[in-house]
Amino acid sequence: MKLTGKILLLAAGTAVISSAVTAVAMKQALFNDDEAKSFTELFDTAGSANAGAFRKVSQLPANPSDFTTAAENTINGVVSIKSYATPRGYSRGNGGGGFFDDPFLEYFFGNPGGNRRRQPRQQEEQSREQPMGLGSGVIISADGYIVTNNHVIDEADRLEVTLNDNRTFDATVVGSDATTDLALIKIDAKDLPVIPMGDSEALKVGEWVLAVGNPFGFTSTVTTGIVSAKGRSISRPHQGRMDIESYIQTDAAVNQGNSGGALVNLAGELIGINTAIYSQTGNYAGYSFAIPTSIVKKVVSDLRQFGTVQRAVLGVSISDLTNEIAKAKNITAVTKGVYVGEVSDRSSAKEAGLQKDDVIIKINDTATDNVAQLQEQVAKYRPGDEIKVTYVRDNKTNSVNVKLRNPQGNMQMTKAGDFTDLGCAFKKVDESALRQLGLSNGVKVVGLSAGRFRDAGVKDGFIIYSINDSRVSSPEDVEKIYKAIMKGNGDEKLMILRGVYPTGKRGIYAVDLSTEE
Repeated sequence: MKLTGKILLLAAGTAVISSAVTAVAMKQALFNDDEAKSFTELFDTAGSANAGAFRKVSQLPANPSDFTTAAENTINGVVSIKSYATPRGYSRGNGGGGFFDDPFLEYFFGNPGGNRRRQPRQQEEQSREQPMGLGSGVIISADGYIVTNNHVIDEADRLEVTLNDNRTFDATVVGSDATTDLALIKIDAKDLPVIPMGDSEALKVGEWVLAVGNPFGFTSTVTTGIVSAKGRSISRPHQGRMDIESYIQTDAAVNQGNSGGALVNLAGELIGINTAIYSQTGNYAGYSFAIPTSIVKKVVSDLRQFGTVQRAVLGVSISDLTNEIAKAKNITAVTKGVYVGEVSDRSSAKEAGLQKDDVIIKINDTATDNVAQLQEQVAKYRPGDEIKVTYVRDNKTNSVNVKLRNPQGNMQMTKAGDFTDLGCAFKKVDESALRQLGLSNGVKVVGLSAGRFRDAGVKDGFIIYSINDSRVSSPEDVEKIYKAIMKGNGDEKLMILRGVYPTGKRGIYAVDLSTEE
């Protein structure tokens, strides 16, 4: 089997359909301040006295290939993260089928569940919590905040964090962002060693870096390499997705289990979060990729303060400027940049006067030679922030100030959505009731109170048989669809409910899930 592509560095498995471990009580305590704050205002980056003395670049040893100081100062700031979930997506009682017996997943991740052909007593234990994955994380605050990859923690029931001194803690998810593949989690601990944030934009191609993580469960593993490229995008476009990718490419060896680990410079400063490899086998083959701290700082600050990322967009359809486009559009003034294919109505770009066929070459005097670099620059800002865009039109260079908006076309802050915002519970409908109504599946709305369903006109007792054209048969199905909508990157967050009341009256409702404040 020959498999080529971006491999996320999650070892031993991945989480199945289950509830996230976000704590609702923690939500109110954390996200109660509307005024945007910076990374340094939000996180206690002092670290403990025994965390090691971090050195500035000017204080580095004279030998540029001496990695010992950086290694000693960072290994205590990287943790191991194990995710657990109760499997629901496979047949019970027959020892086979479903998630754990997928040969494709076993090829990449091994067989975390062990031998599934069990004796009767072992079959009874199948419903119990299972280890689903192993990744890494980086301590960014002395009071227990840890940054990792979204795919390390996604849909886990429980997260267990192990420090380098072998202490273990259960972690709570503060927030996560699928668009950048980042997540912020929290453990109840104090005086932890912190890896200080470095400046990924000052990083140069050819500079030495260290990757610190837990590949294949080997804790506190340090490997070295150089920066091979910056602003690298490695994925094909996703249907309905607008993933932000502007990776630091290195040749430091990383493998499954390194996801969420640290990429540091020789000063021991964090300059990236290791995320993916490009491989034909699923193991390291010379190419590894890290999310730069220019993106990490903004995302974790938003997650810490708001529970969700405050996404700013220009409102343009873009692509790299290619020779073919330049020739077809008679663009001769530049050979690199981001070509504007369309400008959306009611967008920041349209308001500022940007037009189709413009070529964006700088954001705030930072070059944007490709889409990845432009995304990295815009991702640093929030709705309402103003940036300077330098562009080429008719082979002449121009600049304009652009006030950024959110994907909904305004400058309001958004808040993290919660399943309880729907304002009701769901109950599985028994077979006899379904037969009487001529349905094969459905869930009943019960306990309706103030919330999004009532706002949309839904009444108690409504039996939903589909949401956004997906069949629903259980409360878990509704929650799964809700989470998928909220994680999506489309401008609209909408649930289209189709169903019937017990009287036989049919209904269709549009439930707005947008989270603007």
